[in-house]
Amino acid sequence: MMLSLDPDKVSYIITLMRERSEGDLLDASNPENGLDRDGDFDLAHEEAFDELDDHVSPDNEGGDELETFINELAEDEQIELVALVWIGLNDYDADEWSDAIEAAEERYNGQTAPYLIGMPRLADYLEEGLEAFGHSYDG
Repeated sequence: MMLSLDPDKVSYIITLMRERSEGDLLDASNPENGLDRDGDFDLAHEEAFDELDDHVSPDNEGGDELETFINELAEDEQIELVALVWIGLNDYDADEWSDAIEAAEERYNGQTAPYLIGMPRLADYLEEGLEAFGHSYDG
């Protein structure tokens, strides 16, 4: 199985993420956001993904271009985006794409944007994920 998510959409997310100021990111030292001490997502810490609803403000609608863009992606695109991040994190190899997709489908809860935006190095992980499939970021 190959990446069906449009690489241009991924590149746009990378660009938006790189434009964000560091002050807008979640605190990487907070163990409840699913990040380890290096700011990397701990795949074993499923509670961070499954219980993300507790950390999302219902008042935070529409104002953030990155969050809006991710939220407007189709569910299957959001799932692929998460799996692509996991490829970039080296939790999975590109040849394990179907396993990464399956894991992302199992954990999908409609809170993809806050989950991804909370990763301080999201742009790097997405860029590395694209490279694993032979695509490059066009910045």
